[in-house]
Amino acid sequence: MRDDTDFPFLTIDEAAKLLRVNRRTLDNLRWKQTGPPYRRHGGRVLYHRDELLKWSERFRRALYPA
Repeated sequence: MRDDTDFPFLTIDEAAKLLRVNRRTLDNLRWKQTGPPYRRHGGRVLYHRDELLKWSERFRRALYPA
């Protein structure tokens, strides 16, 4: 039996939940090729948890401007 907490790949729905965005948002970003990196395994789109967080970090705003 697989322990999901140790499995680094997320489905579209799981990735959307992690990023707190709608699934459709990820679909659109993937179509525009502006979203987080993804892979296809057996026809399924999967996102690596670390790559999602790294991609999300690009949009972080500084609390206090320099």
